[in-house]
Amino acid sequence: MKSNLPEHLEKVRLKAARAIDPIRPLDEYAENLKNSLFSPQRTEAGRQLPPYYLVYFLLVDLLGFRNLGQFEKLAWSVPVEYNGNAYVIEHRKMGLGVFVDNPRAHENEVRDLVNKIHKATKASQPYFEWRADNAVSKSELNVTNHTDPLYQRFEYFLGEYNKLVNAYQQEVKRRRSLSFEERMAEGSKMFDEPYSLTERIAWMAITVIESFFSFTEHVFIHLSILLGKITTGKQVTALAEADWPQKYKAVFDIDDPEAKRFYDDLVEIRRQHRNFVAHGAFGKRGEAFTFHSGAGATPVLLPHMRGSKKFALDGPLTVEDPEAISVLVSFVEYLWSGPREPARIYLQRSTLPVILTMASDGTYARAMGSCEDMDHFVNYLVNQWERSLNMDW
Repeated sequence: MKSNLPEHLEKVRLKAARAIDPIRPLDEYAENLKNSLFSPQRTEAGRQLPPYYLVYFLLVDLLGFRNLGQFEKLAWSVPVEYNGNAYVIEHRKMGLGVFVDNPRAHENEVRDLVNKIHKATKASQPYFEWRADNAVSKSELNVTNHTDPLYQRFEYFLGEYNKLVNAYQQEVKRRRSLSFEERMAEGSKMFDEPYSLTERIAWMAITVIESFFSFTEHVFIHLSILLGKITTGKQVTALAEADWPQKYKAVFDIDDPEAKRFYDDLVEIRRQHRNFVAHGAFGKRGEAFTFHSGAGATPVLLPHMRGSKKFALDGPLTVEDPEAISVLVSFVEYLWSGPREPARIYLQRSTLPVILTMASDGTYARAMGSCEDMDHFVNYLVNQWERSLNMDW
């Protein structure tokens, strides 16, 4: 078969062809299959095929097997011959599989067929990598959207934190209402629980802050696309690899006083709370060492925790948990305000991916004009997406 692949991929094609042999295209069966497309039945062994896209790229793109095309509830269909028997490999609504008349009689042979496809898929990895690189360079990509699940996670932990804080406040109020003798009698009960309320509040606060930064790391990338600030696969890749401050600046103009105020507060919260846990947990200001002096035990702050190259005895004041969480909640309101408000409809009220071609051709710019425009656009796109998932061609 004539191939236009680069030389190194031609070698990959030949290696994959050897691995899949003696599985071959079945053109004659393909012609007859059009009139009885649903007569073959699913085999159990066929459920163990590699992911549908790898099988398609292997058989159709790399090895040149014939694809019969789309039909109702069917994305693609590739008829093959193996050891003198006819099979069809199809991606149907209920999943990829190997189909044949009287499947029970062919299970062992289909198992061998599936194993050969696995070996050929493994041999084709350099080709798949080449396809992936080409897709990214052309920016014909969908960027997976997990905004709402990540936000729900943040909201859940925030709710649990507030429950603990309320329980603590109620307990303090209750104990204040007791007489001195009653408080003394209850004193030992404070140690009955394995963890105190104050400990659990502190741990939950860290969890809330972690979930907030996980959410914003993700949503900033998607907002940058919807706002038209990045439009290519390489730009998305670079931003995904960047640290949190760079992601923030991709969305917000920090020359704006409000954006700058939130940036400064959040960077300090991230440094003191998130990095405190992630990088050794010495202390929220980097208090790793102490030395003895006439003043008593004196802390020494690690330089990297302060963005410095020098040790220090003093640094920024600790941002206490309630203050930090108050900033996070205020920022979420700010995040979805002004020109960014329509983006919330797309990112949190749907699970639609962000489509780079729609960023580059101005589609998103038009939809971001108002919440009403975005609502109409999302409804249209969700309908198209559901039709595709249902294979309603």
